[in-house]
Amino acid sequence: MKYVSQFFIAIYVAMYRLTGGIIGGQMVWGKVLLIDTVGRKTGKRRTNPVMYIRDGDNYLVAASAGGARKNPGWYHNLTANPHTTIQVMNRKFPVTAESVSPEKRPELWARFVAKQPQFKGYEFRAKRTIPLFILKP
Repeated sequence: MKYVSQFFIAIYVAMYRLTGGIIGGQMVWGKVLLIDTVGRKTGKRRTNPVMYIRDGDNYLVAASAGGARKNPGWYHNLTANPHTTIQVMNRKFPVTAESVSPEKRPELWARFVAKQPQFKGYEFRAKRTIPLFILKP
């Protein structure tokens, strides 16, 4: 199952990049960006599609893994190396990821689920607090 998922992510990323986000940049349930991370153990560059909302000039992403009980791999990679790049539609640029503090999380989480309501269900299903990151250009 893991390899099937990796195959579909690779196809998704390729189509997003090839079309400048025309395919994959906007889904029925929200906007998607591509985040590049470096594997904390392998050192390999990885790219993942991630739902986001704008927060001024910044981008807010949730490490939900679709409501899985564990954080996605990109969460661990981003925590280990917060300097990375993202692609939003046809723009690719460097960002620094900042983990949202427990004090700021309630406000930002409320804003996030107001625009991405499915994430409230993800957190319930995951039975964990879904981490948020602010991606600062």
